[in-house]
Amino acid sequence: MTAETAERSLYDSVRGIAVKILNRVERTDSYLDKLLENELRSDDLNDLDKGLLNELVHGVLRWQLKLDWVITGFFHGNYPKSNVNVRNALRVALYQILFLERIPSSAAVNEAVEMVKRIRGQKSADLVNAVLRNIDRNVAAIRYPVADENPIHYLSVVYSHPQWIVRRWIERYGIEETEKILAANNERPPITVRVNQIRSTVEEITTLFDAAHINYVRSLYIPTFLRVSGLGNVGNYSAFQEGKFTVQDESAGLVCQLVSPQPGERIIDFCAAPGGKSTYLAELMQNKGEVIAIDKYDIKLRMIRSAAERLGITIISTMEADATTYDGSVADKVLLDAPCSGLGVLTKKPDIKWKREPEDITALVEIQKRLLHNAAHLVRPGGVLVYSTCTTEPEENIELIHRFRDAHPEFIVDDARKYVHVDAVNAEGCIETLPSVHGIDGSFAVRLIRDH
Repeated sequence: MTAETAERSLYDSVRGIAVKILNRVERTDSYLDKLLENELRSDDLNDLDKGLLNELVHGVLRWQLKLDWVITGFFHGNYPKSNVNVRNALRVALYQILFLERIPSSAAVNEAVEMVKRIRGQKSADLVNAVLRNIDRNVAAIRYPVADENPIHYLSVVYSHPQWIVRRWIERYGIEETEKILAANNERPPITVRVNQIRSTVEEITTLFDAAHINYVRSLYIPTFLRVSGLGNVGNYSAFQEGKFTVQDESAGLVCQLVSPQPGERIIDFCAAPGGKSTYLAELMQNKGEVIAIDKYDIKLRMIRSAAERLGITIISTMEADATTYDGSVADKVLLDAPCSGLGVLTKKPDIKWKREPEDITALVEIQKRLLHNAAHLVRPGGVLVYSTCTTEPEENIELIHRFRDAHPEFIVDDARKYVHVDAVNAEGCIETLPSVHGIDGSFAVRLIRDH
């Protein structure tokens, strides 16, 4: 029996696979989306199982701190030092008890106990059984921190965010607005699709969705984007396979609208993978001109080439290069969607909040600074540089732009209200969105014109 086969036999259920993924998120630098993607490719799981697996791992990571608060109150011993399988089995079961009404508590408990028995033996299984049954009997009596005594501690536990994030947001937004942001981050996000106007129309896609009884609403910000519920596994739909639509958050679409790409232009897209922005730029250009998609790793560039082929886009060329040092011909427009702390996308990627530390922001700003300075010299006079992130943090956004403009006075801010929906634009003329305000990912983008 191979190690992989042995592991599969230990984690041989949806809940077991959820524990296995959560273990790896906790113990390695792997991110949830990649780990989950690998498991969802398996033919061993049906669509219902895949839906439950997605719900369990996202749900546990979304509510991990709150789950741990409850478990710690009923755990006899040092819960943080307990075995990782035990911790995550308890979290998965408790998430079902507290948040999934359709699953009987007894089923959640029994499955956790049996799984821990296989992996850790009877003693650990008995511990898990005792803790979970005690919690289930006393759910109504669970007490959380008191808001008035320590607002940061209260919000951190009840909305399951690290205290350092809560603290910095309270300093910027105040307690009331911070609570709204934290609550929005814990919502199950809708799937947003972009209709590919090269191969389809909004009318065709909405007709298909109506026929399949898929619920959708039109985007408030971009007419060709639809917020969808009940779509299931997107890749199974023939319209997706035929490139008639793709998945993309509206915040990413707004960035491309801010670039305002025109047919025939030469556009460089730095840090381009996985390619959603590159393909939307090409679509807005009516597949005429040139988009150079640059990324550091060819494996990521393959994703862009695959997406472009599916969508019927032929003007994207990919280049494996380090965007901090890339030195090519100047372009009409350069898009730099910079690597960032990702604190605007916690709704979709809840694991980020447990992997980030405050010092990460300082380190990322240095990288962003180098990328921005390199991107600047690739913009022709009269051309456009768009800088964007999927974070809410000012050090990575407007403060960085202020410092950049001090060093590069030839770049002036072009008011984003001329290109995108005014509700997504802040007082400084930049795109700035929050999930609690706009119902989309938190993001920032600025359009800069090189005047000489």
